[in-house]
Amino acid sequence: MKGYTARDVAKLLGLTPEQVRAYARAGVLEPRRGARGEYRFSFQDLVLLRTAKGLMTDRIPARTVRRSLRKLKDQLPSGRPLTALQIAAQGDRIVVRDGKTIWNPESGQSQFDFDVAELVEKVAPLARKNAEEAIESEDDLDAEDWYDIGCELEAAAPEQARDAYRRSLELDPSHADARLNIGRLLHEGGKLGAAEAHYRMALTERPDDATAAFNLGVCLEDLGRLTQAIEIYQKAIAIEPDFPDPYYNVARLLERTGNHVAAVRHLKTFKKLTEER
Repeated sequence: MKGYTARDVAKLLGLTPEQVRAYARAGVLEPRRGARGEYRFSFQDLVLLRTAKGLMTDRIPARTVRRSLRKLKDQLPSGRPLTALQIAAQGDRIVVRDGKTIWNPESGQSQFDFDVAELVEKVAPLARKNAEEAIESEDDLDAEDWYDIGCELEAAAPEQARDAYRRSLELDPSHADARLNIGRLLHEGGKLGAAEAHYRMALTERPDDATAAFNLGVCLEDLGRLTQAIEIYQKAIAIEPDFPDPYYNVARLLERTGNHVAAVRHLKTFKKLTEER
């Protein structure tokens, strides 16, 4: 996929192209390189830069913005669509919200919020244009190309994104990322049985993927299979002990099933991990 040029990004976000390139040089972003060596930015890069702009408006020191955004790159959960996230500043730190899960919570401080949906609306035409240009050369596309197209289309056209992930899997049934993403889209669309199947296949292909395990746990919870959900969340914890989300979800389910001591223990771990981020 072509991605977005520094000029595209600057126009969308009200920055200068040099400001965009400066964040790339600082290591906050990891853009691809185009055919001529120019930067090509992803939708996630746009989210991070939109955050940076908001934080700079709030007069947080640039070095604090860069440090926080480097951390945020690792904290953006791949198991949830970006349109469901809210990103905020609390003091000199960044907070990411995904539903009820919060990273770096600091109560009692002034807060700046924005909804990524606003950015999606602006980016959608570019995303569709890039995807259409890529699909024109369909015969030359491999599984990874179709996966990239799916990622590009998720925010703007989720139905088309699902089709792209299906094409990726037709070419490479072992593509775990395509499995994970199509499972998430099916999950968000309420097709829980199909989502569960894709999550399980992704986990079979990549048994050490904590996100795949976590997403499967959420799906099982939504299906009402709470005991199985707890077991899968525990698997996610075993794979990645520093991943806070499954601790929170296990704590909720243990509390519901009357295991209060274990629930408190998991909740304490969740709080400790989010405070350390």
